[in-house]
Amino acid sequence: MTFRDLLGLRDVRLLLVGQGLSWVGDAFNPIALSVAVVLSGGGAAELGVILASGVVARLLCSLVGGVWADRVTPHRIMVAADLARAASVGGTAVAFAALGEPPVALLAALAAVTAGAGAFFFPAFVSLRPLIVPTVGLQTANAAISFLQSGAQLAGPVLAGLVVAAFGPVPGFTVNALTFAWSAVCVARLRARAGHVPARTSLLSEVREGLAEIRSRDWLWTSLVSAAMFHVASGVLIVLVEVTTVRDLGGAHALGLVTAALGLGGLVGGLVAMRLQPRRMLLWAFVALGLFPLFPLGFAWPGGLLAILALALVAQAGLLYFDVGWQTAIQQGVPHDRLARVASWDVLISFVALPVGNVLAGPLSEHFTTDALMTAIAVWMLVAGCCPLLVRSVRGFVRDGGAPAVTDETAGTGQASAAIAAS
Repeated sequence: MTFRDLLGLRDVRLLLVGQGLSWVGDAFNPIALSVAVVLSGGGAAELGVILASGVVARLLCSLVGGVWADRVTPHRIMVAADLARAASVGGTAVAFAALGEPPVALLAALAAVTAGAGAFFFPAFVSLRPLIVPTVGLQTANAAISFLQSGAQLAGPVLAGLVVAAFGPVPGFTVNALTFAWSAVCVARLRARAGHVPARTSLLSEVREGLAEIRSRDWLWTSLVSAAMFHVASGVLIVLVEVTTVRDLGGAHALGLVTAALGLGGLVGGLVAMRLQPRRMLLWAFVALGLFPLFPLGFAWPGGLLAILALALVAQAGLLYFDVGWQTAIQQGVPHDRLARVASWDVLISFVALPVGNVLAGPLSEHFTTDALMTAIAVWMLVAGCCPLLVRSVRGFVRDGGAPAVTDETAGTGQASAAIAAS
């Protein structure tokens, strides 16, 4: 199915229009918040508390969000999450407009609502796509979404910076709140609905069912273990890239160029994923992921800014191609009534691993040179990212309906648990 064919589907058009504007709006909140906190007399301590409250809320809500997206039709969760985020971000705008210097506790509570609602939104968003897109068009749809999101991540910060600089942080919050409301309107108009909603059990039982779904599939649990290892290195890399680029490569201007190169790479990866759709999709997704270690390696050798920009583009293209293949794989390879819970576990694993890497960046940089660390990160990422290729069911996963060509992973959760323990 081509992108033009997808645009012929009313629900797809509504989803892309709603989310595209919402992703642009997402860039306004962090910029407006940073400016507002500083202008109101706060600093790093106050901003840190606000951001940390969002991290904790997202951590606590991730698995619960997946359960509820499987309990009710996904579009209802998405609408409720968008309305909650519109209210919390709008409340932040009112707090700064009315109070001038609102209490940090109030801002932290509003940030927690925004982040917690986001944790409900994402697994429902993953679960919604198979309801509005035919199976043969899932990879194209996921690629189009990745392309649109990358474009929004490029354009959003530029627009946000201009608006906040010209009019102040309160209009910035207002724009973000309005885009959440717009997304809710678009999603509410979707016609696609889940045909079957499973009977409810206890929350803990349903969380365990999602985990059991992962443990029963070799291609799934090995990939998630790989993701955890990969994201620990990513957490270290994020910190080192920002520090090294600002300190050694030209300051904030250079960091902006690196960010832009990564954004362009995301656009390229999305375009390639629309066109290049091999039948053994998971195999080639992990092969593409093997390109990402070129980015940290570029800081060690050759080390110049131009080379880093080129490698950043190639690396991010590979990462986005992998992400499209991975999203398509779980949408096709996991029963729909448990899909959101699997997606929430995926998010939680990555979400926990990244801060671990962020924390490790400081101690590691004190004991090793940047070149040595970047080389080690590249090697770690290559090994962690590509080790699932050793699993037959990863190499054998096919695109034509989601059934892995190798079926021996369905032996049951007991054997899968033994395999995890043995590894």
